[in-house]
Amino acid sequence: MDGYHEPQDIDPELSKGALKLRKRKLDTLPWSHSGKHPGNRLFWQILLIMFRTSWKYMFRRKYVDNIPKYDGGRILSSIHINGLVDPVVIISTQERRVISMGRHDIMTMPLIGWFARRMGSQPVIRKAEIKRGVTNPEYATKINHRTLLTMSNCISSGYNAIVMPEGKSHQDTKLHKFKTGIMRFAINSAAISNQKNLPLPALQPVGLHYRCHHKFRTDLFVEYIEPIIVDSTLDDYSSKQLIEGKWIEPPKDDVIRLRNKLFEELQPITPDAPDWETYRTFHLIGHILANKKNKPLQTYKDEVLAAREIREKIRKNSNAERLIGPIKQASNILEEHNLDGRSLTKDGIKEENSSISGIIGLILMILSSPISIPSSGIQAFLALYFGDRTDEGIDARTTYHMMAAIFSPIIFWPPLAFIFVYNIVGFSPLIIIYTLLLITSFHVSNLIFLLGYDLWNDFLFTRRTRKLANSDQGNVLLSLISKASPSLDVLK
Repeated sequence: MDGYHEPQDIDPELSKGALKLRKRKLDTLPWSHSGKHPGNRLFWQILLIMFRTSWKYMFRRKYVDNIPKYDGGRILSSIHINGLVDPVVIISTQERRVISMGRHDIMTMPLIGWFARRMGSQPVIRKAEIKRGVTNPEYATKINHRTLLTMSNCISSGYNAIVMPEGKSHQDTKLHKFKTGIMRFAINSAAISNQKNLPLPALQPVGLHYRCHHKFRTDLFVEYIEPIIVDSTLDDYSSKQLIEGKWIEPPKDDVIRLRNKLFEELQPITPDAPDWETYRTFHLIGHILANKKNKPLQTYKDEVLAAREIREKIRKNSNAERLIGPIKQASNILEEHNLDGRSLTKDGIKEENSSISGIIGLILMILSSPISIPSSGIQAFLALYFGDRTDEGIDARTTYHMMAAIFSPIIFWPPLAFIFVYNIVGFSPLIIIYTLLLITSFHVSNLIFLLGYDLWNDFLFTRRTRKLANSDQGNVLLSLISKASPSLDVLK
């Protein structure tokens, strides 16, 4: 890679919630500078079950790398293109308890804030909010320093942290400018670890890859590479002040150096393309070259790694950008038909018939509907409605889908199941058991419904593929690929 370069820094779009400061809740929010996790241990286990359950609903196929072994606390960082889904995905892959920091309004809003506080999440008041007059700089500094010191102590004690270094969710294929907060508390955490003779903390880059991040039931690949061990650069006096509960700013040069290092390590495991159109082209080239070798790409992980290899080879070839022009046009044709490189074979466009899958899918959805729709239909409708009308951008769309998947089992299902069982058996000694069995049936029914939904979408995918294969656009697509194919040999 070319190393760190100063990327764009765009102020986040401030939602109505971000413009409302709930000072009383911020002042009383749990925090600790002792190294003790400010969250509830039992509640963490419950949340982990909730998050992992939501995975089964949110994503169709999941591929997760093993996390490299390391004894010290880690600060997990990734590109941030999918709202609250990003941290939930990372948390769901962890065994250690996690502490996180995020927007002040998320920590204090109804429902989500209640859960966030019991997770031990810490609030941040951003510069953009100070500019808009949400609060004064002095109060923001007080809250932010309290948060940074809590994070530093927790990480030095061996807990993991999740922080998005860009400071905001966005829609670009490239990393935005990194905020320095993560580097500052990482360095201070290392100083605390030294003072307490504990393992040094590490920055852990995480690659979050979604086939289409704002679509329900998309594919997911979570990638872990080697951690970056953080050394202490503070003197003994400053380190002791941190232990005593006073925030000390680490040397600016050390902060910048660590920021650059994280950027350089994280950048390659992001899309890192000029735009999504180009990134889709990389994926398509990966499919074309794999098909030519009679080794079709089998998983989304395979696609991501192949696209990355193509990206790097294109950057090293002065003529590659011109050579892939026809493939970009071909990729656009596939995108217009809601298709991708999976529609192609070595010999052309697939013409498979998956009518049986479609029929089975419909049957499964019909059979499970009497349970799934009454138990989860309202939540699903609200998630779809608000997700398509959010004022926080398309990256927040799946946040609403995720919220419905997370909260249904604990907020909607128990009273619904209890009322149903009570109307059938009254106050039976077994009412609790019957209620739990009915809640379980809600979940199983939803999984069956989603299996049917996936099979139905497979049918629609192959139908669109067959339609394209028998159209003029399909002929244009094959012509473009045939024209560019010989030139792609330089990318093998």
